Parts: sequence; C-alpha cells; structure tokens
Amino acid sequence: MASSTSSNFLTILLFFLLSPSYITSSPHLDKFLQCLKVNSEIIIPFSNSFYTPDNYTSFSTILQSSAQNLRYLTPSVPKPEFIFTPSHETHVQASVICSKELGIHLRIRSGGHDYEGLSYATEIESPFIVVDLSKLRYISVNIDDNTAWVQAGATVGEAYYRISEKSKTHGFPAGLCTSLGIGGHITGGAYGSMMRKYGLGADNVIDARIIDASGRVLDRQAMGEDLFWAIRGGAGGSFGIILEWKLKLVPVPATVTVFTVTKTLEQDGTKILHRWQKVAPELDEDLFIRVIISTANIGNTTEKTVATSYQGQFLGDSTRLLHVMETSFPELGLTKKDCVETSWIKSVLYIAGYPVTTPPEILLQGKSSFKNYFKAKSDFIKNPIPETGIEGLWKRMMQEDSPLMIWNPYGGMMSKISESEIPFPHRKGTLFKIQYLTSWANDEEKSEEKHMDWIRKLYNYMAPYASMFPRTAYVNYRDLDLGMNKNSNSSFIEASGWGNKYFKDNYNRLVQVKTKVDPDNFFRHEQSIPPLPVSLRKKRRGGRRGGIKV
Repeated sequence: MASSTSSNFLTILLFFLLSPSYITSSPHLDKFLQCLKVNSEIIIPFSNSFYTPDNYTSFSTILQSSAQNLRYLTPSVPKPEFIFTPSHETHVQASVICSKELGIHLRIRSGGHDYEGLSYATEIESPFIVVDLSKLRYISVNIDDNTAWVQAGATVGEAYYRISEKSKTHGFPAGLCTSLGIGGHITGGAYGSMMRKYGLGADNVIDARIIDASGRVLDRQAMGEDLFWAIRGGAGGSFGIILEWKLKLVPVPATVTVFTVTKTLEQDGTKILHRWQKVAPELDEDLFIRVIISTANIGNTTEKTVATSYQGQFLGDSTRLLHVMETSFPELGLTKKDCVETSWIKSVLYIAGYPVTTPPEILLQGKSSFKNYFKAKSDFIKNPIPETGIEGLWKRMMQEDSPLMIWNPYGGMMSKISESEIPFPHRKGTLFKIQYLTSWANDEEKSEEKHMDWIRKLYNYMAPYASMFPRTAYVNYRDLDLGMNKNSNSSFIEASGWGNKYFKDNYNRLVQVKTKVDPDNFFRHEQSIPPLPVSLRKKRRGGRRGGIKV
C-alpha cells in the first residue's frame, strides 16, 4: 500500500476510534478492525460498513433488510456481534483472514432467503459475525458471447433486468422469486420456470470466483474442477464465499405467453390435479405449469374449499400454446382469454406475482415481498399420488390457518442431465417437487407450536407418496427437522442423514471435496458439509483423487 494511502487509512481509523459508537463496540470488533487494517488493500468506509447492537436502529435495519423468516429475528434468537457490509472483494478476503486469525465464527449472507436463517442467525456458535454481501451487486452482460458476470449480492431480478436491457431474446433459467440473492441461490441449484427447457441455474454456470478458507480468490481454473463441481448445487456456507458467477445466457423468444387458471374442489380440482401429475413432466419443454395450492372461502360464505391455481409460462405465442394444451392437457380448459402474450422479462414479473402493468425497473429494488413467521418442508415425487391420497391432503389443509403448497413439474431437460453432473441429484424419474409452507402473523410461542405441529404431521402423512430410500428434499428449502450439526466437530456420519436427503450419492463426494479445501471446517453452519475426521482421512487416500489445486 502506498504511503499516502496508509496515511489516509490511519486518519479515517483514528476518527472512527474516537467516535462514541466505536467506544461502545465489542472487543472482537476492535481486534477485527485492527486486523482489517493490516490485511485489506482498499480503505474501508467504517461509518457505513459496520453495524453493532449498540446502535440498535441501524443494526436492526441492516439485520432485517433481507431476512425473510421473522422466526429468526425474535429477541430470543442470538444476534451477531456485528455485521460487516464490505464494498470490495478485498474486504471479504480480509474478513476471512481476520475471522480465522481471531477465532470469530463467520456467517455469509447474500440474499437472506435461507428458510432457517442460517446466514444471519445461529444458536450453536457464539460469538459470531455476519458478512453481508449486499453491496457487491455489479453485473456485466456480454451479449456477443452469451455470458454475464454477476456479483453475489445482486438479486436474480437485477440479473434478469440487466440481461433484458441488452437483449430481448436472451435470458437465464434461475429463480421464480426475484429478490433471491444470486450468490446463495445458485449454490443450491436454482430452479425456475425455464428448467424444463434449459436445466437449473447451476447447470448454466461456466465460471465463478470464490474466496477459500485461506482467503485466496480463486476462479474455475485455480480452484479445479472438483471444487467448481461442489459449489454448483452443494449449497452455500461450506466451501468458501462466492464473489461472483459467470452465467451462460440462454435464448428466449420475443413472445412469451403466461397464464393462470384456478380450479376449486367444486370444479373437479382433485381430478384435474391428479391428471396434472402425469401430464406436466411430459409436456413440451417450452411449457412450465406449476400449481399453487391454498385454501379459500366458497363465495361469500365462511365455508372453506381448496383452490388449485395453475400458473404457466410458455416460450412461444398463445396459438402454439393452445395447440399443446388441447393435445396434452385439455382437462384444464385453457382458453385464449386466459393467455397473456408478453416479453420474457415481463413474464418474469408475472410469475413473481407482480401486476401485469408493473414496469421491469421494479426488479432493481431487490426487495422481498414476503416477510413472515413461517416453516417450510419439501418432497420430490416419483409416482403420481392417488386421488384418495390427494383427498386426505385436502382434509389436512383445511385444518390450518394459512397453508400453502407449490407443486413444480420436472421432466424435459431435467431428466436428461445426469444426477452426478452437479451435486443437485433430483433428475430422471422425478415427476415434480412439492413445497409445503405454513405462515403466521406473530411470534407467540403457542402460535408457533401449533403451526409447526401441523406441518410436521402433514409431512408425516405424505411419507407414503414421497420418494424413498432416501426421502429426498431440496437444499434451498433448508429444513432443520432433518437433522443438524450440533457443533463444529460434528461427524460426517451424523450429517449424512440430512446430507443424503439433499444430495443422495453426491453427498460422499461433497465430503471429500470439503476435506480437501477446508479440512479445519472454517466454513460451517447447522447443515454445512463436514470434513472427514482425521482418523479416516489416511484410510481414504487410495480413493478418488480430484483436480483441486492447493
């Protein structure tokens, strides 16, 4: 660092050291700042980069900014000692080096959508800090070579918008919820409405830049193919900090058609849903129809029914869509008036739940429209659920205040990609995925117990209809009911319960990668991939050797 830069840095540091907010800060923050001074080449603007509970208003604002699940913001849940919002990748490098040097546990947050709050809350590590990547949101789109570099703190909505700015016939097959932080989203696979045509977001990543446990910045070539394999679907918080992804853009037509058709139980809802299970995975790959299921009142009465809303996106015009539907799924009764022809970027807004007239610029706000107390679970279904099973499901939904299920179809490209291509294994043979969710409006303990009990009983009821050996789950719908690492020394055998549910046979390879790149388990959380115990590492040296460069 040049001497003038060092002088400026010290001036800013001294000013900050004498400020009242700093005097009341924690000893860990003091040491962390001194360490950053040594290890960061770029001056850090302290006044808007560090947030401590001493200044409750600003701390609470940044903590809540992207957190979706209010269960993890209640007073009883331990809070980070401080939150650091780096504005340059060297700040992130320094935070890894300093956290490791000082023995402070670090959590990384890009979008804050993790269902169990693992990026900003923990009850098994103390003290801990949060490195929030929300300032790292630069996006560079290159239409000439069909790629885009997107920093981890950007949302998928921002990425979609910047792509559409450059081209009306390019897109990217990632999430349906536009406020997802792209850093963490892709680490879990990243499914979306174009997955039947192009696969997952993680299937369409061609490079990445990460910071490993030693604080090194690595691209695909430097990290090697094993680690590059692991970060595309092996979930976040286990192998390093994603700085940015290089995305492979996909072609989209100038005209995209969207629709929503709702059927209640009184409109043959059960029979149509039973038919959807068999049809949706076999439809034209350009067509994605998910089902959003909730309870509703019948007319103006207080009597309840179940409403099944079929929400579709078709990569083409309505004329061709209607032909596909008349041939393959006439039971839904889709008509021309149900169809909305629009652009790809407007179809993104539609699927995300925005009104038709909403301008695409709203995607640049990057804010979540859903914040509540909730619990979610997931299943992958390989055989159609019989009508009797569906009717039993309806009875249980009627017992809950705000139940929600979303059924997402697979098939198409998802069946053509090998289970071992990336860590995400839910491919050929999967008909659809179910997300179960219940939400409530307050944090009263009795209220939470009631809703948690309901969703767990519902999950138990669905066991005979779900995938088996193992009963699989989607890692981006984290579910701590499946098990957790109790501490930093938890064994890989203990973790294999939930690990096999998320990753099937890929779990063992993820453990091998973790053991190579982070043997001391620096990057860890309640469901992070654990390294092999030292006692087992020598025994396994004769096994698979990968391309990880260390």
